[in-house]
Amino acid sequence: MGGLLAVIVPLLLPTSAFAHASDRGHVLLLPTGYYLLGGAVAVAVSFLVLALLPASAPARLWRRRVPLLEAGEGPRLAVSLLSFAVFAALVVAGFVGSRDPLSNPLPLTIWTLLWAGLVLVQGLLGDVWRWLNPWYGPWRLAAGLLGPRVPWRLPAWLGCWPAFVLFFAFAWFELVDPAPDDPARLATAAGLYWLFSFAAMLAFGYRPWSRQGEFLTLFFTMVARFGVVERTGRRLALCLPGSKLFGAAPLAASGTAFILLALSSVSFDGLSKTFFWLGRFGVNPLDYPGRTALMGIGAFGLVLTFLLLAGAFLLAVWLGQRLAGDGVPFGRAAGLLVWSIVPIALAYHVAHYLTALLVDGQYALVALSDPFARGWNLIGTAHLHVSAGIVAGAHSAWWLWNVQAGAIVAGHVLAVLVAHGLAARLHGGARAAVLSQVPLTLLMVAYTVFGLWLLSAPAV
Repeated sequence: MGGLLAVIVPLLLPTSAFAHASDRGHVLLLPTGYYLLGGAVAVAVSFLVLALLPASAPARLWRRRVPLLEAGEGPRLAVSLLSFAVFAALVVAGFVGSRDPLSNPLPLTIWTLLWAGLVLVQGLLGDVWRWLNPWYGPWRLAAGLLGPRVPWRLPAWLGCWPAFVLFFAFAWFELVDPAPDDPARLATAAGLYWLFSFAAMLAFGYRPWSRQGEFLTLFFTMVARFGVVERTGRRLALCLPGSKLFGAAPLAASGTAFILLALSSVSFDGLSKTFFWLGRFGVNPLDYPGRTALMGIGAFGLVLTFLLLAGAFLLAVWLGQRLAGDGVPFGRAAGLLVWSIVPIALAYHVAHYLTALLVDGQYALVALSDPFARGWNLIGTAHLHVSAGIVAGAHSAWWLWNVQAGAIVAGHVLAVLVAHGLAARLHGGARAAVLSQVPLTLLMVAYTVFGLWLLSAPAV
């Protein structure tokens, strides 16, 4: 508890307000035609999947694997130690480097390269975070000195609730705190969180805390299930996107809540900036008062979005179980079907952060070449000309709109297919499997339309 307070208290202290680094990216509203067409495609595909595709077909298709190569774990320790060294240097840069969030490498690395970029890499390729994890290497060295035994064990009933709480604190810091990209403030939060998690790993063990408490590792591991590279022991194999979700075990209530929080927090990030949301609270979007004045509204919205999504998901699963009528326990159904939310969460994450990744990613290359603002050019990119034209102009806007809309619709299609395949595991008969999916599919269609609306709605 003392370690957690050490993380939280500095974040509550007054500070000057900065905008989130990604908020400085260009905002290109999705045209209404894309919004309507995407919703129509989502409805049509959902209907075709439920009406024509056998419930067992997705699982048969997604079982296919193409062997690639064998890869040992030897370099993992060295890569993790290097990752920790880079992280430590970034924290130092947060304290002594430039005060400008677009010139300091820490906020650009955390919010752009890690939270926008690495999530995309995890979702496309697989578990890259397993190697980049900055806790694994230091923990291995410490465990070698202290011995493998740990003082305490995490109780099984605790589940993933520690990770859920820490993820919520992370989302609050990113979306509600007035200065999430102030370099010194972010350095304090990131450094204390690393120390807190490292102490927890020494106390409870690396694997137990990574699976129940360290929210980044848990989140990245869940996203990696969507990637096209699968690791079994030393063997790597190529698989279809989302195929690893079919073999997932049902999650406990804490794991279900964790996935729903991941989707709802990114959705609220988009919603909180829309004219619609601000207008509900009497805020003039054209005279934006800044995040400090909206902290109460932001905290309320973050909780409300999660509760609404969780309530809608649980209601859809409950109605589906009633329609199926074959006695499958509600908890097992919810814990298994929540995996079908992962493609939607990943798709919206990509669509929402795409412009920030393309623009702020260039700023990150410049800042990483001169991390301490000393006039260095470590990687040869210090004098790179940052071009916002990559997301500006008619041609750029056209391909950007298509990528955003295409990502959300593709995520919806894969989510419906995954849910269809998971339903076959839950229910013995094809009729029960299809009936159980009707409410959840309607929810997915609604959320896909909501995601497209967020991209097309006027926002600050």
